Amino acid sequence: MQFYRQIMATESIHRIILTTLRITALTSIIAVVLAYIVAYALAHMGPRQRMLLLLCVLIPFWLSVLVRALSWLILLRNNGLVNSALLETGLIGSPLPLVRNETGVIIGMVHYLVPYAVFPIYAAMQSLDSRVFMAARSVGGRPWRVFFDVYLPLTVPSVLGAGLLVFVFGLGFFITPAILGGGRVVMLSEYVSISVLQTVRWGLAAALSVLLLVTTLALIALVRRFAGAGKLLGAAR
Repeated sequence: MQFYRQIMATESIHRIILTTLRITALTSIIAVVLAYIVAYALAHMGPRQRMLLLLCVLIPFWLSVLVRALSWLILLRNNGLVNSALLETGLIGSPLPLVRNETGVIIGMVHYLVPYAVFPIYAAMQSLDSRVFMAARSVGGRPWRVFFDVYLPLTVPSVLGAGLLVFVFGLGFFITPAILGGGRVVMLSEYVSISVLQTVRWGLAAALSVLLLVTTLALIALVRRFAGAGKLLGAAR
């Protein structure tokens, strides 16, 4: 219990936990928004275009986390492709600080997590009955009203489930924050590693790992609950 009391009393650990929750929450929101746009495009485009976009979504799965993080490090550094392109177009006057801060960590994490959010949302969109939208349009519903009043509410369970799923993944991120954060952005998993390998505080690392595990299991239970709710909604339709 002494290590749990240490966690409660140590301000630096509080900051790391808050940083982890903040970055993971922001990453999850951005990833789900981007995933919704991609999933909507997949559900409403032709077969050839769908296959091409699906291939683009699947490509990141073939690359390791380390390769992706190092690739983003090269792209986002001061003389990287992103800053060079922005300087060439005159949009910025000096390179933007995109690495060794939360911005770079969030970019790298979003890139990793978007594909995991795309497929649950896309599957939910594919299961929707098109007759519902035809009926809404037949009574004079404009496209944007049909989307916000009918389409979006029907896909909310899948959006919430995808959001919880990527949030669970994000809590355990280690390599991406370590590389793109450059030691200035420390998340909980990295702090556990530091406690084990560098400062040799195994008891504290174990206590933090238990807290992380309990939080993850609780979120997984929520994901299962939303998945079950989605199935019930599908059966009702």
